[in-house]
Amino acid sequence: MRKLIMTAAVCCMFLVTGFAAKASTFKGEIMDSQCAKMGSHAVMMKKEGLPDAKSCSQACVKMGGKYVLYNAASKRIYQLDDQTKAADLAGEKVTVTGTLDRSTRTIHVTDIQGAS
Repeated sequence: MRKLIMTAAVCCMFLVTGFAAKASTFKGEIMDSQCAKMGSHAVMMKKEGLPDAKSCSQACVKMGGKYVLYNAASKRIYQLDDQTKAADLAGEKVTVTGTLDRSTRTIHVTDIQGAS
């Protein structure tokens, strides 16, 4: 009987966890972490003579930054766990699908699509 109760409890925990990890969509721009903190590429592009947001983000990541999702309307910065998918869309407006870890503000990326 004890074994049955323990099995049922474990199954319930997995069900609750499964419902909590619902994927959501987030909109914004793929930026580097440095420029996102400033809310713009303007300072870095002027300082380094970079022509556009993509080259700015790529240069900042080469200097040690990380790709993030920046939502200009809410001024929120989300860390992205998949840097490879983000790199392909650096400097572009996107929609990210994934689950948000609220404690670290990290999106566990399922998909990233360019915004239309």
